Amino acid sequence: MTATVATSDLINLLRDARARTHELITDLSDEQMVPPKLATVNPLLWEIGHVAYFYEFFILRQLYGREPIIANADQIYDSINISHEVRWDLPVLSREKTYQYMRDVLEALVDRLEGDEASEQDSFIYQFGAFHEGMHDEAFLWARQTFGYQAPVLKDAIIGSSIKTSAGNGFVEIPGGRWLLGSPKDAPYLFDNEKWGHDVQIKPFRIARTAVSNSEFSAFVDDQGYAREENWSTDGWQWLQQNEVKHPVYWRQEGPQQWSERRFDRWAPLDPNHAVIHVCAHEADAYCRWAGVRLPSEVEWEVACLALPDGNGFSDDGRRFPWGSAKPTTDQANLDSLRLGSIDVGAMAEGDSPFGCRQMIGNVWEWTANTFGPFPGFAPDSYEDYSQPLFGDTRVLRGGAWTTRSHYVNAKYRNYFEPDRRDVFAGFRVCKDAS
Repeated sequence: MTATVATSDLINLLRDARARTHELITDLSDEQMVPPKLATVNPLLWEIGHVAYFYEFFILRQLYGREPIIANADQIYDSINISHEVRWDLPVLSREKTYQYMRDVLEALVDRLEGDEASEQDSFIYQFGAFHEGMHDEAFLWARQTFGYQAPVLKDAIIGSSIKTSAGNGFVEIPGGRWLLGSPKDAPYLFDNEKWGHDVQIKPFRIARTAVSNSEFSAFVDDQGYAREENWSTDGWQWLQQNEVKHPVYWRQEGPQQWSERRFDRWAPLDPNHAVIHVCAHEADAYCRWAGVRLPSEVEWEVACLALPDGNGFSDDGRRFPWGSAKPTTDQANLDSLRLGSIDVGAMAEGDSPFGCRQMIGNVWEWTANTFGPFPGFAPDSYEDYSQPLFGDTRVLRGGAWTTRSHYVNAKYRNYFEPDRRDVFAGFRVCKDAS
């Protein structure tokens, strides 16, 4: 059951999502809107049309019987039935006509909302559409990073604002106990792969207070970590050899143990205290072998983020964030692209979890040890291909990155990517068994 939402809040959510989309694409040239074909990036001109189509198909057409705004939209923008490889070859709308299509769909969505409070059905599907647009906004950012486009200009950016940092390294001890992994049926909003909350017994463990930093990861690189097979899983070593990988994807060496990092179209010295980012699960696993640690399971990650110390164990008060139930503030989490980059792993003590883990929401997505799969009782929602086609082939990430919209991310949210993906804004924190 989805909690109902005021119609004014739904409209504001839709408009905010659309405003961010425009901020991320309007400064790009027509050539940049259709970048070279790449397995991990869509042509952006196609992608913004797909965002509008998603709303139109799942809300206006499927639920409310509207006629298509564009007669052949199913043959152009349906991501379920149109393979990634052919999206560059489709007769997509021109840029101006795509913008008009986006406006037409948004106006139709707003016009059909009536009354002060939306129905449960509208509350769910309108939020899902806006969240889906937010996920594509994150994809627009990794496309800009992948191709070395200029950084976007965001009207609400707080670049250059001071951020307090404090000591946060080391490990915290977390006792064993039972935890409700996944979301309960009375959650205010949830995605289908969170169905349903189920008890999991975990053993005591230790988890790092902070994500792995650039300085920590560069020590692995400088110690020939990429060249030593014993650091790598069988799949990881095969990936490494096939792709001739020697360091994180956007790093380059300037001298002995001196690295720089490309951020969009500019190179800058690697900040040693920022969280390492744009590393794949294979790289995270290899670092862990080298350092004598491991990645946390997703239930360990969730306990470290949400559980409350309770005598010799822990308890669950139903919170969705490390600090409680309130939505994130800019002092608690680095989200919404407002800082246009990752930050020091010791920053934002205001967002610490009850056990003392920092930045478990925002800054970088965090790889876990789990293959993405269904929870007991799983059933797909109306967008049947949101989760289940990726079960078994992808790895779970948690927590959100600086690029993630605060509208939908929380500590129960499960993201998932192939373990060799380096373009997404992912890092990791480490874990070990209790001493």
